[in-house]
Amino acid sequence: MDNRPIGFFDSGLGGLTSVLELHEKLPHEKVIYFGDTARTPYGSKSPETIRQFASQIVDYLVSKNVKMIIIACNTVTAMALDYLRQCHPDVPIYGVIGPTVRKVSKDGCAKVGIIATKATISSGVYSKKLKAINPDIETYSLACPALVPLIEEGFTHTEIMEKTVAYYMDDFVRNNDFDNLILGCTHYPLISEHIHKLYPELRLYSSSAEVVNEMSDYLSENDMLAGANEYIDRYYASDLSDNFINMTELLFKDRDSKIKLVKFEG
Repeated sequence: MDNRPIGFFDSGLGGLTSVLELHEKLPHEKVIYFGDTARTPYGSKSPETIRQFASQIVDYLVSKNVKMIIIACNTVTAMALDYLRQCHPDVPIYGVIGPTVRKVSKDGCAKVGIIATKATISSGVYSKKLKAINPDIETYSLACPALVPLIEEGFTHTEIMEKTVAYYMDDFVRNNDFDNLILGCTHYPLISEHIHKLYPELRLYSSSAEVVNEMSDYLSENDMLAGANEYIDRYYASDLSDNFINMTELLFKDRDSKIKLVKFEG
């Protein structure tokens, strides 16, 4: 048994979808979450800047004595996972891309669409990792840079969001032959209802869910699962926007938690 909290972080509030998955699967686990809301979105930033920001956050989470860290952000996973593991070799650090790739491959998907931020798509990481397992798999990738800012600004359940999804994806779906779609950004499960409504034929894979499925196996295998304890969930953000506060309170209204502002210099 290990009652220490699990650290999660993202460029903003998208990583909360992974925390939601964790609470549904392992309700005794406690969380320290950091959303870098003051510097979101990460998807248009350079790899060097992303690594700098991510390193600051991971150092902070490690200082809170977390037992594991989940990079609940595809962009950071693509740009900084190996670097962060080198900086903190004694702390298990999971990214969202590997677990998703392994699930898609295990399911035998032959043709896969991928939507993500510009940085994640530009890295080609999903296609490379999928083809490393199955060279015959066909992948189709699309960057959707406006989705994260709209989600962060609270347009999740609006007609504007649905039209933006259609703007990006109509031609992408129509002109390419795939029936599986990776939501390659942890913000995207928050708009999965729009995607499913517009393209009901697509099977959606959530990177938010797959990383939790894999890390829960790790915790079990290493006797690190938490028991009932008095620790409460803590949510930190570099800018306490109304949307971050409202989303956190909405998703986790049934759990004791605290929300706090934490800023980094530089």
